[in-house]
Amino acid sequence: MDEKISPEAKEVADLELDAVIGFNGHVPNGLKCHPDQEHLIYPLGCTILIQAINTQEQNFLHGHSNNVSCLTISKNGDYIASGQVTFMGFKADIILWDYKERELIARLSLHKGKIEALAFSPNDLYLVSLGGPDDGSVVVWSIAKRDAICGSPAAGLNVGNATTVVFSRCRDETFVTAGNGTIRVWELDLPNRKIWPTECQTGQMKRIVMSIAMADDDSFFYLGTTTGDILKMNPRTKLLADTGPAKDKYSLGVSAIRCLKMGGLLVGSGAGLVVFCKSPSYKPANGTAELFATCAKKDIRVWHTMSNRELLRITVPNMTCHAIDFMRDGKSIISAWNDGKIRAFAPETGRLMYVINSAHRIGVTAIATTSDCKRVISGGGEGEVRVWQIGCKTQKLEEALKEHRSSVSCIRVKKNNEECVTASTDGTCIIWDLVRLKRNQMILANTLFQCVCYHPEEFQIITSGADRKIAYWEVFDGSVIRELEGALSGSVNGMDITQEGAHFVTGGNDHLVKVWDYNEGEVTHVGMGHSGNITRVRISPGNKYIISVSADGAILRWKYPYAS
Repeated sequence: MDEKISPEAKEVADLELDAVIGFNGHVPNGLKCHPDQEHLIYPLGCTILIQAINTQEQNFLHGHSNNVSCLTISKNGDYIASGQVTFMGFKADIILWDYKERELIARLSLHKGKIEALAFSPNDLYLVSLGGPDDGSVVVWSIAKRDAICGSPAAGLNVGNATTVVFSRCRDETFVTAGNGTIRVWELDLPNRKIWPTECQTGQMKRIVMSIAMADDDSFFYLGTTTGDILKMNPRTKLLADTGPAKDKYSLGVSAIRCLKMGGLLVGSGAGLVVFCKSPSYKPANGTAELFATCAKKDIRVWHTMSNRELLRITVPNMTCHAIDFMRDGKSIISAWNDGKIRAFAPETGRLMYVINSAHRIGVTAIATTSDCKRVISGGGEGEVRVWQIGCKTQKLEEALKEHRSSVSCIRVKKNNEECVTASTDGTCIIWDLVRLKRNQMILANTLFQCVCYHPEEFQIITSGADRKIAYWEVFDGSVIRELEGALSGSVNGMDITQEGAHFVTGGNDHLVKVWDYNEGEVTHVGMGHSGNITRVRISPGNKYIISVSADGAILRWKYPYAS
């Protein structure tokens, strides 16, 4: 009689994992680029994937018994450390991996419930780990001995949990933890096997920290909060250096933050925005100073700023292009033409993406786009202002606003896309409500308006035109605040203002580019170089250059006179 063998007694072979498709974005800071710049490392469930960027090769690190909750890579790329979640009361493992060999070096067990965050010291001497809500401790581990050196409660008694950690970029003995109402700078005292915390002072400000980044020289560290602002702290004085943005905070919090070698920060928000910004304003810096576009007669040309080289030429024979604008996402150039059509082109190839036929009766004379890339606002030779809805494959007229009696010369859109201002040669500037699609305010002057700008605070606009006067107006009631003599002779045709609003530039028929102090209303710098009438002038993002163009076909690049 045959004995029945129980299934447990049989040797069961492991199935070999061949490939994984998928990415779980719920692990904070879970997607890492290895210092070799050739591999991405990220967790998926209990497994850690090492994915080659250029090829489809994948390696897998198996060892965790439950979902991976955090991941970090050492500065030189030799080690990976990962932490996991487990059941309440049980110990949660940290695993130290050898990157080159793709194998487990050590399993570090002290924390309970969950590993919240991990960080390597700059010379790979230590690993610091933060326990989850049920654990609440911070532990420093020796990489060489694969053992704990010391530990401590991560946060004080009257505050919430610490959830993020970052090491100093220069010293192996200093690191920072932050979380719900707590920001601490820690010093490792190796001879006594102790870590000493110092609480950072933020005054009356109470914040929950989501993300943290240290400057390369340790001069400051930056904290992204659930409120949507950024705190800049000094690790030596433990004091708050600055905070921002004051208005228009990042929606759903600052969930990721990185210091860039070129200066400034790369910030990711909970709403899915990735933006470049700088201290102290922390406002999103849009656009790039590396490229600009011009239009004249039948051509649109895209230029490389530094080399003055033409990168792309788009030609529509026998037509004249009056105005151009880049969509904020950089995927299209929107252009206004004298045949009454709006044409959109791809900026890399010059491919025609779409045409809006019969956009205006007497040619399209001005154009602007909204920052959400969903609308184009155009002005025509007959004076109409038209609002177009731009979909993936459709362009639909939303409203035709008929107030101007003559050609529209300039359009500017407010940052929140709920309002725009149009200047016309009929002597009026009109502020439009883009939600109700009605007129908010009208400004009248005895001039042919050629240019208009919102001040960045958006409670004032400045205008100029054929009467040579630069006028400041109140947006709320359309009243004039002050008037300046913009030029000694000829019309002022072009105007642009800095992102901070401290200075603006003008150019016109006197062939001079002028830089003005906004508050003082005085010229601070004059540029002589054009031999023709200046038609438009622009300040580059980041306030590095001023580009001016003139009717004789010249494009001049000027160094912006103030440090940004």
